[in-house]
Amino acid sequence: MAPSDALAPVAMTSADVLAGVALSDGAGWNQTADDWQLFVEHGRAIGWRTAQSQLVASAATLPYGGVAWISMVLVDRQFQHRGLATALLERCVGQLVQDSVVPVLDATPAGEPVYRRLGFEPGFALARWEAELPAAKGVHTGEARVRAAGLQDLDAIAALDTEAAGLDRRFLLRDFLARHGSMAWLLHDDAGKASGFAIVRRGRRALQIGPLVAPSLSQAVVLLDAALARIAGRVFLDVPSHWQGLAEALSARGFRVQRPFVRMALAPSLPPCVAQAGEHLFVLAGPEFG
Repeated sequence: MAPSDALAPVAMTSADVLAGVALSDGAGWNQTADDWQLFVEHGRAIGWRTAQSQLVASAATLPYGGVAWISMVLVDRQFQHRGLATALLERCVGQLVQDSVVPVLDATPAGEPVYRRLGFEPGFALARWEAELPAAKGVHTGEARVRAAGLQDLDAIAALDTEAAGLDRRFLLRDFLARHGSMAWLLHDDAGKASGFAIVRRGRRALQIGPLVAPSLSQAVVLLDAALARIAGRVFLDVPSHWQGLAEALSARGFRVQRPFVRMALAPSLPPCVAQAGEHLFVLAGPEFG
């Protein structure tokens, strides 16, 4: 059966958010309605719909200037092995290339050879870590230069993130901070200037820590501990694999690697955000966000 037989391509809107959640939830992923709304509002989400108006496949792109993340490539189990995912991926890539935007994605080991065949080249490796945390301590007794933060601190947080990630992600950070249940912390240097931050947001299956930006590994651990003191239950975070010191700190706190990824791009030369993680970017926003 051809991908389009009895199916129609669709540009997803806010009306499709719950259908998107059903797809990602069916795959056991962590995305929420807020995540899908973000893709619809700030990116481009597409899919396949049946004659009965059921959304059975999806893909999304989220642009940050000259690069854009491809993610949310999902197909309902009953419609798999028909080429639907490949067709959507090719549509995403084609539109980005037409717009002179570099396609970027974070690939699982199973997906990497598929993307290589499409011309994607690998950059740095990363891994998802997870833990089941006991009841929150409620009080962080560590570094006094860490304080709770919120949407009112967006300017400082966005400036730190842009410098660390090499991307303007202000809209993403604003969205994360504004969500119900999100928490954030700011780190200040001796002069009182903001020098790092961490954000925690709710997911469908786990809390997600990230991004986390800090001037050094030791300060990254301070921010990590500030977050861990306030949360409990299942927790995810995505860490560039070269941060061995952070990996050791996570292991000591009960985390384990869930699965690896590799960041990839379709470009003659890898963009800096793909070639290597920024020297102050310790925890990523997530494979779907970069």
